[in-house]
Amino acid sequence: MRRRYRLRKQADFQRVRREGRSWAHPLAVLWACRNDLDHSRFGFSVGRSLGGAVVRNQVKRRLREAVRRELEGIRPGWDLVFIARAPLATASFETVVLVVEELLTRAGLLEKSAVRRQSL
Repeated sequence: MRRRYRLRKQADFQRVRREGRSWAHPLAVLWACRNDLDHSRFGFSVGRSLGGAVVRNQVKRRLREAVRRELEGIRPGWDLVFIARAPLATASFETVVLVVEELLTRAGLLEKSAVRRQSL
């Protein structure tokens, strides 16, 4: 994922958690907060309870790729933080894609044309 689409500063993560709204799924949590940019930015948080560094990095890579696939359909102007829960470490990539899509849809951040396109 390109650098302009990534949340990198701790202050940005904290602002999203403090000012944003959340949607939960058994495998992940999505926090969303408006930004003043013409594009959305994404952050990924994977705690040590999921496993060692190799497992945590693998989960982050899967989440990033799942979001990258949905990037065209995501509404601009949002900061989004995905927080992985422990069962996500053993979930298949297809499951991760479905979780990301469901959370974005529930948050109202996935454009309807993108949802329709995928279901065809």
